[in-house]
Amino acid sequence: MDANLRFWRAEGQSFLQRFLLWADVLDPLLLLRSSDEIRRARLLIQNSEPVQNDQTKQAFLLSLSSVHPDTDKIIPVIFRPPAFLPMCLPLVIVSSLQLQAKPTFFWQFVFHTYTTGFTLLNGNGTAKAEEYSVQQKQILCGLGAISYAACVGALPLVFVNRYALKTSLTELVVRKLLPAPLLGLMCAFTAVVVRSPEFENGIEVMDRNGKVVGLSQKAGEKAVKETALSRAVLFGTTFFLPAVLMPFVERAKIAKTPRALATMRMLAVMSVLAGMLPVSLSMFPQCGEIKRADLEPEILSSTEETELFYNRGI
Repeated sequence: MDANLRFWRAEGQSFLQRFLLWADVLDPLLLLRSSDEIRRARLLIQNSEPVQNDQTKQAFLLSLSSVHPDTDKIIPVIFRPPAFLPMCLPLVIVSSLQLQAKPTFFWQFVFHTYTTGFTLLNGNGTAKAEEYSVQQKQILCGLGAISYAACVGALPLVFVNRYALKTSLTELVVRKLLPAPLLGLMCAFTAVVVRSPEFENGIEVMDRNGKVVGLSQKAGEKAVKETALSRAVLFGTTFFLPAVLMPFVERAKIAKTPRALATMRMLAVMSVLAGMLPVSLSMFPQCGEIKRADLEPEILSSTEETELFYNRGI
């Protein structure tokens, strides 16, 4: 079993443990570490038990933030977990403005392109069946999902502008109520589409000693569902809470100018996204568990373990 998964299994049993770990792993300063430092950290933790001392802990955090546990490859900088917040924040803020249909489509297209690339590079990397064709399918399906998600995000504005439905009720529905569930649903949709090979071809499941016992479609389905749900909660909440809070700010006249109001809106989005990111990542264990009885018959016959493990991905 990879050192990253061993660490999550040992130190990430409860939601609180996972939350505190993700708070450390998401530190943007980890993006400044060089590839040589990451490789040295990996060498240090290969045979280390989590967590022996501060040096070992820092090595584990660097590995968790930079290395894919299935492929043992260093993840490109902009797609590492610590880069997720800095990259997504401006895109989420611009997308939340809900100005016109065309700008909304463009910014949501850019936003979904980034999150889909992040999902592709941080998902489970053990789905077999001709690796090249799997990656090609993921890219093509991802492009289709990105375009569809951006269209759905801009569709309410197109509808309102085309049919001149600009009453207070439609403004409330289109600009306040619809964006949160639509964005959450589309983020979950793109995650499911780009990681579809995982539940079509299966992912590796391991016993408690790290020995691979087979490929499981059911484990792949469970991993993808959990990731999609956490992504929907993250961005749905990020859009929903500021939309609910800002009318109270306007009525209280805390911000007396449009510029101050826009600043407060950005601060609200930033605060919710920064708080919800470790929460959403902590909803499910990173080293996922699945009961033996829930697996395919061919895997049941190859092990007597009651629980098996897999990499859930991000």
